[in-house]
Amino acid sequence: MASFTTQIMSKFGLYSDKSEAIPFESHLEGLEEETKNSLLNLRNYLKSLGNNVIEEIRPHRITYAKTLTFRTFLDIQPRKDSLVISIRKGRNEPVTNHTINTTQESEEIKYKIAEAYTTIR
Repeated sequence: MASFTTQIMSKFGLYSDKSEAIPFESHLEGLEEETKNSLLNLRNYLKSLGNNVIEEIRPHRITYAKTLTFRTFLDIQPRKDSLVISIRKGRNEPVTNHTINTTQESEEIKYKIAEAYTTIR
């Protein structure tokens, strides 16, 4: 069931619940075990950054943004054996792309993700 905030935001066209039609689990299908574990680990980490993190499941990627401002700071494209991660720190800053192949690399990228979450406006 959608939260009250989500319902209000949908009513005014600020939020679309189209992502509910695509389950997160669909992105886990076909991934190698280490890639799957990295994606799940990053997802849990992203949700721990704050209660204002919005996860939007799209057909070929997963995006993360801050609520109300809808500033996307992270984009994850799952591949069979890797995760392609795009990090945005601000509207006027270039996107940085990273390919994550190991669990260790997914741990190392967390600092950059937290920095983008903090600085995105």
